[in-house]
Order: sequence, then structure tokens, then C-alpha cells
Amino acid sequence: MIKNKENLTVAIIYNEPTVLDAEERKFVSELGLNVSSQNSNLSELGYTVDLSEVGVVDEMRDIEKALHSSGFKTTLFNVNSNIEKLFKFLQNEKPDVIFNLCESIGTESMHEMHVAGVYELLNISYTGATAFTLGLAQQKARVKEILLYHNLPTPKFQIVESIPFQLDRNLNFPLIIKPSREDASVGINNNSVVYNFESLKKQVEYILSKFKQPALIEEYIDGRELNAAILGNNPPVVLPISEVDMSQLPDNYHRIITYNAKWMKGTDEYEFTKGVCPAPISEKLANEISELALKAYKIIGCRDYARVDFRLDKNSKLYILEVNPNPDISADAGFARSARTAGYTFEEMIKKIVELAIERILN
Repeated sequence: MIKNKENLTVAIIYNEPTVLDAEERKFVSELGLNVSSQNSNLSELGYTVDLSEVGVVDEMRDIEKALHSSGFKTTLFNVNSNIEKLFKFLQNEKPDVIFNLCESIGTESMHEMHVAGVYELLNISYTGATAFTLGLAQQKARVKEILLYHNLPTPKFQIVESIPFQLDRNLNFPLIIKPSREDASVGINNNSVVYNFESLKKQVEYILSKFKQPALIEEYIDGRELNAAILGNNPPVVLPISEVDMSQLPDNYHRIITYNAKWMKGTDEYEFTKGVCPAPISEKLANEISELALKAYKIIGCRDYARVDFRLDKNSKLYILEVNPNPDISADAGFARSARTAGYTFEEMIKKIVELAIERILN
């Protein structure tokens, strides 16, 4: 029997990929980040902080505070690599709904879908995409095939699983190379855009060796980066379109969202890559982006919230780069920026997302 909505307990389930040592904790603390014994691989201790690692804790704390302000009871659980403890936590605590922030088990991002599968097996409602959609979204090539099947535009591509390989004759340089099963710009750097086969081969070898997964080769779309944040289910609503402005990047950088640009505070890529919302675009273009984003949202099976990333080339043609279920929703992330532009406070946005999961209990 479900209690009144106001008395429901929300379990915030997240993961910390690694553990800070004492020196890293001291450095992160000096930067004023809201972490204690949390995670991070600090690539250049003293100069940059890997916010993809540290940020999950800040995101969790932001959400916990927002839920408290809306009157929800909360409990926290860090999955890390211990799935047995997750089962015990869910059996002992019996949360009414889960705010799902878990993106991996240990170092395996593919297990993101398996954690959601645990919630489903235990019949506990949770926020965001289903296990199936989370697994599908990590298969970048499969998503692109589905988009193309439904006549949605995405850059031409090829998957390479081993060396040597032959480049598809339908692909034209410049090209961009990415891991085929990662998100958050993992594996994308300033060398990812290539202009000849020698550089292509070197970057493919890097992906195959470092990430132990196939490399995704795409035609590089030189142009503006636009994002459509989507909130809701019946119906889903496209929030004001954002642009990632890279116009101030030094000339020696490609206009792409590298891992540094997304996460590594202190790098040129991070400091000169800025989100702008609403994007300075025409109403016609905004409507076109919204229409394509909603189609992709539904086709890929997203629910509650997601973000669809676009490139607009110099001929004003749109391409869908990625469909991102369960994107970063921390207070300073692009999704929250779009929500604020739409009139939501951060607390209202978080309350809306958890209420979408609660609806699945009450209906």
C-alpha cells in the first residue's frame, strides 16, 4: 500500500568511480568543492580537477537538498562495486522511489543498465530511463542506425573493431573518432579530429587500446553545438534550446566538446567553452530542433528527462550527435540552465523529475 505522496521516501542511489587519497582530498577541499572522502582522478594535481569524478557527489548533494526543500524524506546509497550491499540496502530500507544517479559499477559503465534492472526486478519505481534504454544509449552506433532508420539526420559513420582496417569510401575527411560505448565526452580530446588516414589510424589505435572497445568514426560536422533538454512524459516538453559557445577557444583547438572542455576546470578548453541559454537562434530553427529532439526522445525510449545534442553545419543543416538519457542535472549543468530559462527553480526541476517516477506508482 503506497503512502501519501508527501510521505514517500526517496533513495538517492549513486556511484563514486574511484577514491581520493589524502593529498587529493586536501586539494579538492582547498578548491571549495563539496566533497569529503569522495572520488577523483586528478590528472594534474594542483592545476585541474576532474569534475566528472568529483561532480557526482556534488550532484547528489544538490538533489538531496532540493528534495528536502520539497518535503521529501531521503536516504543515500553509494553503490561503488558492491552489488550485494545494494540488494541489502533496498531490502532493508524499502524506499518508495529511487532517484537513479548510478552510472557504473566499478569501472564498467555498461553496468549502468544492470543497476536499473535490479530496481525493475524488485519492482521499485525510479527516475529516468529504463534499463533497456540506458543499455541502448551506450551503443552509439546502434542509436545512429535507429535514427537513420527513422529518417532522422546524424553524421555518416563507421565502427572499427581492430587494426588493420579500411575506411568506408562513403566517409570524407575530416573525421572525428570516439569510443563507441562511453558518454560524458570520455575519450574525446583535441586529437580526435583527423584529416588524413595516418592520423585516423593513430587515433583508432588509441581508442582500441585504452578503452578496450570498438572505435566510432564519424564525419566531423564543423559548426555550432546546440542542445535540446527535454522534461516530462505525457507529453514531454522541450525546454529552451542551449548553445555550447566555443567561439573564444584558442585557434589551436578544434570546436568540439572534449573531456577537458566538459570536466577539467583550469584547462583552456574548459574555461573557453560556455553554455548559453536561450541560444541565439531563429524561432524556425528552434522549432526544427524541438521537433527532431522529441522524435529522437520517443524513438530511443527516453522518459522523465533527457538531452539531445545537435550540430548545425555552415549550410544550416542539423545533425543529431547523441541522445543522452539521464544527463547531468547538477545545478550548474546545461540541463538545469535550460530548466531555469524555462522558469523552473532547481528545486522545482528536481521535484518534477521525482514526481514523474512517483506517478508510475500511483497510476
